[in-house]
Amino acid sequence: MALVRRREFIAQTSRAAFGASWFAVSGFEPGGPEAPGSKPYLDALTAGWDKDIDGWLRETRLPSASVALIHDGKLAWRKAYGVKDTGTNERADTNTVYAACSNTKPVFAYAVTKLCERGVMDLDTPLIKYLPERFVDDPRGDLITARHVLNHTTGFPNWRQEPAPLTMDFTPGERYQYSGEGFSYLQAVVSKVTGQSFEEFMQANILRPFGMTSSRIIWDVPYARRIAKPHDASGKRIAGKYETLPTAERRSHDITRYGAAASLLTTPTDYARFVLEILNPKPPDRFRLNAGNRRELLRPQVKKAEGEWESLGWAIAQVPVPGVAIQFRHAGSDAGYYCLCNASEQTKSAIIMMTNGDSFPAFQAKAFPDPVAVMKGLFGTAP
Repeated sequence: MALVRRREFIAQTSRAAFGASWFAVSGFEPGGPEAPGSKPYLDALTAGWDKDIDGWLRETRLPSASVALIHDGKLAWRKAYGVKDTGTNERADTNTVYAACSNTKPVFAYAVTKLCERGVMDLDTPLIKYLPERFVDDPRGDLITARHVLNHTTGFPNWRQEPAPLTMDFTPGERYQYSGEGFSYLQAVVSKVTGQSFEEFMQANILRPFGMTSSRIIWDVPYARRIAKPHDASGKRIAGKYETLPTAERRSHDITRYGAAASLLTTPTDYARFVLEILNPKPPDRFRLNAGNRRELLRPQVKKAEGEWESLGWAIAQVPVPGVAIQFRHAGSDAGYYCLCNASEQTKSAIIMMTNGDSFPAFQAKAFPDPVAVMKGLFGTAP
């Protein structure tokens, strides 16, 4: 799939995750003996996965799936199934690394919000004040702020096809339109105001402070051995990715263009550590947001559809199922990878799943055929 089309798919899937046709648990009936959001439900869920997931992976030709579950503000369970690479049949485990794809965006959004809390920059000051060089040849670009980038209202398309020039579709703030181009712009501004490369900024402000020791922006050969390799929809290995180190020029281009939007390599466990900083936060410090800015991070800011909004880096959804908490969520996809995170501040619960194959839709249809059940089981509130 061409890059632009692939990135458009990310926008669609970030809205679809746990939506009307997505994710429920086989064998769980709403209103059954397991209380909504309960530990017995999680135990039944994970026991079912242990019994069936390997079979579903084989049937759908999805090489592996790695999952972390947060319950009551704690990492409650984690496990990986399948293989990292169908060529070697090496088993995946909880230390196996996956491409987070567009789930990079909420991590970057948290760090930018903290920069604004510290007064290094401001969410609502036009970015051209920090980086005088114009990012787009359109005077409306002078109005773009960090908030516009993080809630996808810049007016930019998702991705242009290089070397075509970047254009704007509307005045910033006018409406929602998912855009990776905006994150490239904000990344350049952050590097300017901090004097750090994107890799240095993410390591210093998020990955190290939050204990995300398995996560990287830039990979080397030893680290690549931990990465689950990408596969197409037939289960065939996609050659080239995470095998040979790119040239310095190629790496610089890719990080500059896609870093803040889609470059994070991580594990579901590491990503859960980040989510727990929102669900069960430690006291504010140089890296952690205060209570007011955590609220701002998850405040519905731009309405996308009935019951759906965009906040700062996260999609917010009020699922039309009685007794189910409001969720913040994101999904991401690139050639050979799919990942998602759905979480609820109200119930202090979350699911993070990462996979290394394009056949994920077939897998989810087998594993999660009834959306109401999983939403009640993972994000349900007491009746």
